[in-house]
Amino acid sequence: MDKQVVHTDQAPKALGPYSQAIRAGMFIFCAGQTPIDPATGNLVEGGIEAQTRRVLQNLGAVVQAAGTSMDRVVKTTVFLLDMNDFQKMNAVYAEFFPTHPPARSTVQVARLPKDARVEIELVALA
Repeated sequence: MDKQVVHTDQAPKALGPYSQAIRAGMFIFCAGQTPIDPATGNLVEGGIEAQTRRVLQNLGAVVQAAGTSMDRVVKTTVFLLDMNDFQKMNAVYAEFFPTHPPARSTVQVARLPKDARVEIELVALA
């Protein structure tokens, strides 16, 4: 099975030695995205809702660059700085997956890159 690196300028550049996504067979594995505005390289202003929206927009750009869509996402993992943000994050998340949402895990973490409040990674069908 071949693997192909997926990259788009519509999402933030990788902060380290990793790819935005890898296409392997019929799957797209997206690295975790934080709420960085790809135009400025800075975290978006606002609370968990604005940050969650930016993260999911970034992921949408990556899956689109891979030739698929958010409708084909099968699994996500959400990393929250504070589990008290769960309901607000969940409300925005639901906007991006209105029907047949993917399987999901959500965990609270001690810290995220650039002190973001949320990071999300996903797996999608190609």
